[in-house]
Amino acid sequence: MTFQVSKEDGLYYRQTLFDQARRVVIKVGSAVLTNENGLDYAIISHIARQVSFLQSTGREIILVSSGAVAAGRKRLGVEKTPHEELRIKQALAATGQGLLMQAYEQAFAEYTQPVAQVLLTHADLSHRRRYLNVRNTVRTLFEFGVVPIINENDTVSAEELRFSDNDTLGALMTNMIGADMFIILTDVDSLYTGHPSEDPEACPIYTVARITREVENMAGHSTSILGTGGMMAKIRAAKMVAASGGCSFIGPGRHPHILQALFSGELVGTFFLPTKGTITRRKHWIAYVLKPQGAVVVDDGARRALLEQGKSLLPSGIVEVQGSFAVGAPVHCLDRTGTVIAAGLSNYTAADIERIKGRKTQEIVDILGHKDADEVIHRDNLVVLGSGEGA
Repeated sequence: MTFQVSKEDGLYYRQTLFDQARRVVIKVGSAVLTNENGLDYAIISHIARQVSFLQSTGREIILVSSGAVAAGRKRLGVEKTPHEELRIKQALAATGQGLLMQAYEQAFAEYTQPVAQVLLTHADLSHRRRYLNVRNTVRTLFEFGVVPIINENDTVSAEELRFSDNDTLGALMTNMIGADMFIILTDVDSLYTGHPSEDPEACPIYTVARITREVENMAGHSTSILGTGGMMAKIRAAKMVAASGGCSFIGPGRHPHILQALFSGELVGTFFLPTKGTITRRKHWIAYVLKPQGAVVVDDGARRALLEQGKSLLPSGIVEVQGSFAVGAPVHCLDRTGTVIAAGLSNYTAADIERIKGRKTQEIVDILGHKDADEVIHRDNLVVLGSGEGA
């Protein structure tokens, strides 16, 4: 398994990166924060103690916390149903968010650590100016020694404005503020090579050098009340962070001393190393924050030009246009198999690309009557996402 490193190397990388980490994002899931009685105040107390300690060592900490819906459900006595309406979840979040923050406020007060609530929707990050405003607010909170506690604003988030999950939100925040590390505390011990209850030879994976499809397929081997989808989201979040040069950890959040264990070098959970080639924050915003409004399918020549040569996307390499989008819209580039290989900002509308696809750049003016750019997507606004071969 080429994605793994030896235990000895893994320990070295872990300790080095934990020692160097000055800015850390910690995400705590509902499976950790809640029990059958609603919020688990003992766990919240453990988290507050450990985060306050890390903050006291000069590190800057962001806490991304789930739990509002679960807290509201307990407070209102609403039973969970298989197909719960969005309005019900929003009402539960509105009720529970105050209870969640009250619990954190009281827990952190024992250590005289101030905290702040930051509620976000996807729209706050998909608009560049609002994205920068959020980043500036978080940095200012750091200057005051405050721990920002971030959650999705479920009360107002319509489906199209939602993050897919708080793991994604945590990864986006990690990359937004340039954090060194993203720690995901959940209800699983680690990733395993096989399902522990079915495979007697299954063993935990302590350090992952590169997140491949093989690693992604292991999401189903980790027993969690969240299910396979929940672990898959965590691995994808770790992959987002790695692409921007950060490292990630997934491990047992109900361990009362988990953060001390990590920063003291104990071999627990699964650690994901950063990738060697990283992308800029602006390109991360294009690739991971913006939601694609359409797609273009490219031929094999254009695929090679994008993946191997770092070229812009010209109209001659496009064979199909999917969706309806305007100038400047985020779009995905697909190869002929339908695999997403890149993301970028389009210089032309979908309708105009439909007219100039497969044609040479010098023909654009004759076809459209104008030419806004030689490229459909310029390489400065384009991010390669993978080769489609296990990346």
